[in-house]
Amino acid sequence: MARMVNCVKLGKELPGVVYKPFANELGQRIYDGVSQEAWKMWLEFSKMIVNEYRIDLASPDGFKKMMDQAEKYFFGEGAQVPPDFVAPQAK
Repeated sequence: MARMVNCVKLGKELPGVVYKPFANELGQRIYDGVSQEAWKMWLEFSKMIVNEYRIDLASPDGFKKMMDQAEKYFFGEGAQVPPDFVAPQAK
């Protein structure tokens, strides 16, 4: 049976993430309070952030920027879409 959490992002009880995503305090908070559904939404959002801001996740600065964005996305006011982002047009 899946581990259930009261998802901080979606505001309802759902199956939690299946692993601690980061080896830090934020990773533990995500594991404790974020659903798998919200985590999948973050993964899609984070791809856009990495591409639009051209973040190098291997660098300490890039990793910090992503952790800051994840903190805002799940526990803050919500991560912001980059100002120059244009959503792809549906075909």
